[in-house]
Amino acid sequence: MDMQEAAERADAVLDASLRAVAPEVQWAHDTWLYTSCTVTRHRVVTTVISEERRGNFLGVIERHWKASGYEITSVIPSKEMPAVFARTSDGFGLTLSVGFKGQVVFKASTPCVDESDVAEPTTAPNGPAYPYGKIPTPYVRSDFWSATTPAATPAPGPSS
Repeated sequence: MDMQEAAERADAVLDASLRAVAPEVQWAHDTWLYTSCTVTRHRVVTTVISEERRGNFLGVIERHWKASGYEITSVIPSKEMPAVFARTSDGFGLTLSVGFKGQVVFKASTPCVDESDVAEPTTAPNGPAYPYGKIPTPYVRSDFWSATTPAATPAPGPSS
C-alpha cells in the first residue's frame, strides 16, 4: 500500500464513521498531514454537540467502530473533553475527540506505508468547505445533537 492508497482508506473509514451518525451532523475537512511514510486525515464537526449529548455521540461512534471490527484501545470519559481511540485490523489509528468549545474532531492516521504523492480528500463536506485550519467552532444547530437535555434513549443509528 502506498501513501495515496492509505489516505483513501483513511478517508473511507472517516466517511463511514460520519455516515453512522443519525441524525446527520455537518462536518468539514481540516488539515491533513503526511510524513515520509504516514498520512493523517481530519474531519471537524461544525454541528453543536451539547454537553448533555456528547456521551450519546461518542457512543454511536464507539458502537460503529466495534461493529466494524475495530479495537477500542482507550476511552477518556472526561465531561468536558472526552475521547475514544481505536485501531483497525490493518493498523490505522482512529481518534474521536471533543476539544475547545465542544468542537468534535475525527482523526485517522495510517500505518507506515510506501512513499508516494498524496492528493486532497475527494469526499465533499456536507457543509461549507473552509480553508485548512480555519474551521469555526460549532455553530450549526441540531434538534437532537444540540439539545440541552439528556437523551431519553441512545442516539438512533443510521438504520433507525
